Amino acid sequence: MAREIKFSLVYRDMWQSSGKYVPMVHQLKEIAPVIIEMGCFDRIETNGGAFEQVNLLFGENPNLAVREWTAPFNKAGIQTHMLERGLNALRMNPVPADVRELMYKVKAKQGTNISRSFCGLNDSRNLELSVKYAKSGGMISQVALSITHSPVHTVEYYMSLVDKVVAFGADEICLKDMAGIGRPAFLGKLTKEIKNKYPHIIVQYHGHTGPGFSVASMLEVARAGADYLDVAMEPLSWGMVHPDVITIQAMLKDAGFLVKDINMDAYMEARRLTQSFIDDFLGYFIDPGNKQMTSLLVGCGLPGGMMGSMMADLKGFHGAINSSLRNQGKKELLLNELVVMLFQEVEYVWPRLGYPPLVTPFSQYVKNIALMNLMHTLKGEARWSTIDKDTWNMILGKTGKLPGELAPEIIKIATDKGMEFYHGNPQDAFPNELDRFRKEMSDNNWDLGQDDEELFEFAMHERQYRDYKSGVAKERFKQELEAAKAKAGAPIIVTRPVVELPKIDIEKIQEKHPGAKPVQATVKGQIVWEYDMADKSTAPNVGEKVEAGKPICYIQAFYGLEEIKTSFNGKYVAICAKHGDIVEKGEIIAFVE
Repeated sequence: MAREIKFSLVYRDMWQSSGKYVPMVHQLKEIAPVIIEMGCFDRIETNGGAFEQVNLLFGENPNLAVREWTAPFNKAGIQTHMLERGLNALRMNPVPADVRELMYKVKAKQGTNISRSFCGLNDSRNLELSVKYAKSGGMISQVALSITHSPVHTVEYYMSLVDKVVAFGADEICLKDMAGIGRPAFLGKLTKEIKNKYPHIIVQYHGHTGPGFSVASMLEVARAGADYLDVAMEPLSWGMVHPDVITIQAMLKDAGFLVKDINMDAYMEARRLTQSFIDDFLGYFIDPGNKQMTSLLVGCGLPGGMMGSMMADLKGFHGAINSSLRNQGKKELLLNELVVMLFQEVEYVWPRLGYPPLVTPFSQYVKNIALMNLMHTLKGEARWSTIDKDTWNMILGKTGKLPGELAPEIIKIATDKGMEFYHGNPQDAFPNELDRFRKEMSDNNWDLGQDDEELFEFAMHERQYRDYKSGVAKERFKQELEAAKAKAGAPIIVTRPVVELPKIDIEKIQEKHPGAKPVQATVKGQIVWEYDMADKSTAPNVGEKVEAGKPICYIQAFYGLEEIKTSFNGKYVAICAKHGDIVEKGEIIAFVE
C-alpha cells in the first residue's frame, strides 16, 4: 500500500520570508476557512518567529491574534505549529528560563499544538529546556536541525544531536533547511538514518526555494521516510520562500505516494485573498527580488530571505565605497561586482568563525562581518576591524558552542582585546525575570491577561510591549505606512506638519571634515532618537557631544529596537536622518569627529 505524505502550509513563514510584516488578525480570520476548505493540509504554521513582534509593531495585541488565528484550525482538526529559537525563544537575544517556560504554557492555551524549536548553533544545551518545557506545557515538541552544507555538518554530526534531543523526550524532528542549500542526497541519507534508528519519530522537512535544491530534496526525504513536508502557495511561493503545494503534490503523486487532493476552487480563492492582502498594504514591505531564485546562494549558503536586506545593505554602502575608491585613485565598482565580492567574503569568513549554521541570528552576524570586512579591505584597512557585540557573544561561546573551530586569527583578536571564552551553559548567564515584570504590571495596574499571556508578552518583548501599551507603536506604524505609500506613488493624507532636514551631501561633509567618521544604521528600520521620549523626540544638534559605548539613537527593526552606538568620543558635525525616518542598513545617519 502506498505510503502517505502530509503537507503543512507555512503561512507565517511565507510572509516573513517575503517582507517585513504578516497579515493582520482580521485578514487571517478571513482566509482561515478557505485554507481549511483546500482540504490538503494536515498542519498549518500559524505563529512563532517574529509573528508576535509584528503584531506589537502594528500596535495590536498578539495574544488575541494567536487565539483568533488558531481557533478555526483547532476546530477543523488541523494541527497548528509555531517556530521558536531555543535560547532566544521568540526574539533575537537570549531569554531567561522562567520566561521560556511560561511561553509554552501560554501558546498551548492559545491553541498552538506543536512547538518547532531550533538552535542556530545546533547546541543541544539550548534545546533541552525547549523540549522539557514544551511537553510540560502541553505541546508536541518538535526539534529542528539547522541544516547547512559544510565539512563539519555531516550525517554523524546531525545524528549526534538527534540522539540527544530524543533522549530529552522530543516527539518529532524537523530538517530546517533555512537556506535551501541542503543537498538532496545528503538529506535523504539523514532522513533514513533518523527513521532507521527512531522509527516512532515523525520527520518533517522545511526547505526554502532560494538556490533551487528544495524540490529535489523533498522527493529524496519522502523516499527516505519523511512524514510531513512544508509547502507554500501562490502568490508567495517560490523565489526566496518555499515550493508550491501544487507542484509538490503532483510530483509525489506521480512517484507513487498517497497525497490528499487539492480543492482548486479553494486554492484560487486563497490565492486571491493573499493577493488582496498584498494589495492592501503588505506589498509595500515586500522586496520584489524575493520572487527570484538565485544559484549564487549555493556557494555562500546565506538564507534566501536575507537577499532583500543584503541588497539594501550593499546599496547603502555602494556610494561610500566608490567615494573611498575615488579618493584612492582606484576604479569604482558596479553593484553586481560588489554582490559577488560579498558572497566571496562570506565564503571566506564563515569557516573562520566556526561554521555557525546560517540561520537567524547567526546568518546576520556572518553577513555583517563579511560586509564590514569588504568595506575595510576596499579602503586598504585590515579585515575584522569591526565586530559587533552580538557577534562577539557568538565567537566567545556565550550563545552556544560553535560547530567548528575558530581560526587562530580570531582567537588572537579576542585575546588581544582581553576577552574571555565562555564554557558554561548559555542559559545560566540569564537569570529569571518574571517577578520583575509581574511587579511592574501590578504597579501600572496592567492586567496579567488570560493564562498570564500579557505577562508573557511583556517579558518576552519588553520594549515593543511598552510601545503597544502607550499607543506609540500604532502611531509609528501609521507613519511608516504613509511613508511607504508615498514612496510607491500612492496618494496620502498628511495629518501633521512635516519638517524635512536639508538634503545631506555626504561628499561635501567628507571634504569639509576629512577626519569625521560616519555612523551607519546596523539594520533597516525607523530612526528613534532618545527612546524614552519616542513620541516627541527630535534629532540631536550639530556640535552636541557623543560618548563612546553609549546609544546615540535606536532603530525600530521588525524584531525590536536596535541600539546604535559609536566606539569613539567626539561631536556631531552632521545629522543625516531625522526622527521617524526609514533608513536602510548601512545608510549613514550622522558624522562624528
